[in-house]
Amino acid sequence: MSEERSLNFLEEIIEKDLADGKYKSIVTRFPPEPNGYLHMGHATSICLNFGLTKKYPGYTNLRFDDTNPVTEDIEYVENIKNDIKWLGFEWKNEHYASDYFETLYDYAIALIKKGLAYVDDLSSEEIAQLKGTPTEPGKDSPFRNRSVEENLDLFERMKQGEFADGARTLRAKIDMAHPNMLMRDPLLYRIKHAHHHRTGDTWCIYPMYDFAHGQSDSIEHITHSICTLEFVPHRELYDWLIEKLEIYPSHQYEFARRNLSYTVMSKRKLLQLVTDKYVNGWDDPRMPTISGMRRRGFTAASIRNFCETIGVAKRENIVDFSLLEFHLREDLNKTALRAMAVLDPVKLVITNYTGGSEDLQSENGPDEAYGHRTIPFSKELWIEREDFMEVPAKKWFRLAPGAMVRLKSAYIVRCDHFIKDENGILIEIQCTYFPESKSGQDTSGLHVKGTIHWVSAAHAAIAEVRLYDRLFKVEDPSGEEGDFKDYINPNSLQVINAFIEPSLLLASPEKRYQFLRKGYFCLDPDSTEKKLVFNRTVTLKDAWAKEVKK
Repeated sequence: MSEERSLNFLEEIIEKDLADGKYKSIVTRFPPEPNGYLHMGHATSICLNFGLTKKYPGYTNLRFDDTNPVTEDIEYVENIKNDIKWLGFEWKNEHYASDYFETLYDYAIALIKKGLAYVDDLSSEEIAQLKGTPTEPGKDSPFRNRSVEENLDLFERMKQGEFADGARTLRAKIDMAHPNMLMRDPLLYRIKHAHHHRTGDTWCIYPMYDFAHGQSDSIEHITHSICTLEFVPHRELYDWLIEKLEIYPSHQYEFARRNLSYTVMSKRKLLQLVTDKYVNGWDDPRMPTISGMRRRGFTAASIRNFCETIGVAKRENIVDFSLLEFHLREDLNKTALRAMAVLDPVKLVITNYTGGSEDLQSENGPDEAYGHRTIPFSKELWIEREDFMEVPAKKWFRLAPGAMVRLKSAYIVRCDHFIKDENGILIEIQCTYFPESKSGQDTSGLHVKGTIHWVSAAHAAIAEVRLYDRLFKVEDPSGEEGDFKDYINPNSLQVINAFIEPSLLLASPEKRYQFLRKGYFCLDPDSTEKKLVFNRTVTLKDAWAKEVKK
């Protein structure tokens, strides 16, 4: 039995809180902004927040941080919900920051009345100029000492739409010499005359993230508000606002984000890839979005297992994409259906086969529980070009002149002759088969070391196969000089036509398939009744490990 893993620092905090009686149960939340599709960084946060309330008494809320109407859309809301459900998690309550706009407005009024917030007429550029530096204090805004009455009047007029975008802001009144620059009178509200996907045109002032975040946590009685490390400097403001408003004391904890090698996980950069047509949408199978990975054929279990393996830490690092692929292979090896497809075909003709065709049986999955499927066999077959070598290398166990090999679930054949065209390209291999060597009934006494897959030429269907590879040529494209898009892998997608066995005509999108000896594949949504499209999810072995060693 494997040893139980040690607790991560968040689990240690929660266990102490429960043991001390601080909480009887815990409440976490996953708070995405609906301005794009979720990616693997979000998957880590989802597995963490929902995983904690699976392990400990409590529940997790889904809360959309919809405070920026310009970039947000209902399409993203629905996609996010689908992704979370697909990963295998259910939230108890579905909330939106916009649910709390009235309450947040009242909180702002309370701060103004306490003399802790003021309306500022400075532009964003002027505010930045007065902010100071990490070693020099900032300077007060000339509007910092407005009376409570004037601030209340101006803030109400901001709400009523009297002023243009950017004309005024509401700022917290803290300390312009504070060592934490985020505490130097941070913005709480800004004016945006924009249609909101839920509240319509009701509001033209919107709370800043720092003002909506902690207060929303407090409203929902979130016990453990878990963020990534970039929010460490924000925690002081988070606590200050809760303290001054005298509301439920949610507490923020930070963990390190995990970046994946050979990709980018910035929504801004992912949006660039989409809008500049480097990929075919947010769900392009090369994208690190959950939608893209699902379309490529990744399983929810493999992503959850990956997130469990990388764990939770306080230091950021880059996780090798190969580790995610390892968990994927581990899952697919146990669950994927088996089938035969030839991606780079050359014809094999069995010269002494006299029957028209026959039906053979082959394993349908990784073990007997999956049963068997029927595959047609005939005189002419398609095999992989790479399974023939005119001058065989040492320890070559596939086809070569005079060499024998077993055809998977069929017969042993011997290569007698091969034909090339005028350009020297192999176009046909001629073989003899041994009728007594039928799989499961072999009485031939022949012994061969190699087995290859095949598809009957008379029965094969043609499918489009999309061979996906890593989107970038370098491990950390964001860390390289110049534009990250300069490092896009030009060979990240190769589209070919392949011959597939007829059973694959009944393939369904929710199933995963191992094309024997070629990799794991899934049916793409682009498929039609006239043309099936398969995506390569992952190769059978880590092809990039060889590249690293070169």
